[in-house]
Amino acid sequence: MLTKQIESLASQDKDHIASLSLLDTINNDLKAAMLSKDVVTRDTLRMLISDIKRFEIDERIEADDVKISNLINKNVKQRRDSIEQFKNGNRDDLVATEEEQLNVILKYLPKQLSEQEIQELIQEGIASVSAKSMQDMGKLMGHLKPKFEGKADMSIVSKLVKELLG
Repeated sequence: MLTKQIESLASQDKDHIASLSLLDTINNDLKAAMLSKDVVTRDTLRMLISDIKRFEIDERIEADDVKISNLINKNVKQRRDSIEQFKNGNRDDLVATEEEQLNVILKYLPKQLSEQEIQELIQEGIASVSAKSMQDMGKLMGHLKPKFEGKADMSIVSKLVKELLG
């Protein structure tokens, strides 16, 4: 009897953890980083939470996991751009900081699609909207965007679409 109760509680806890939203996960990890005195993770997650709250205030909506994933993608792109700029400016100290922050943020992205998977989805999209030339790119991108939301860098998708249509 007691064993069944313990198993029941354990399964409920697993379900509860699995049902945590991305924001809840980030907040829990922030608390853990604060307790473990992990300054880089703490500061990075605070910036990320600040971006999420700013988005919610600006748009007057509550951010769901898809919107948060988009914000995380935006942060990843910004960090990569910063790293590139700092490398060009020979600022290795800032490159290291940005790379550490990027590694923290990447943990919260859903699994990214491979280039092969992206190409397959683009081919399906081309067939479904009957895209034949670059003039159909806008229609195709509008069709593809929801499929890649948070799962791929749209600049890569755009580049591949141009190659396939061009």
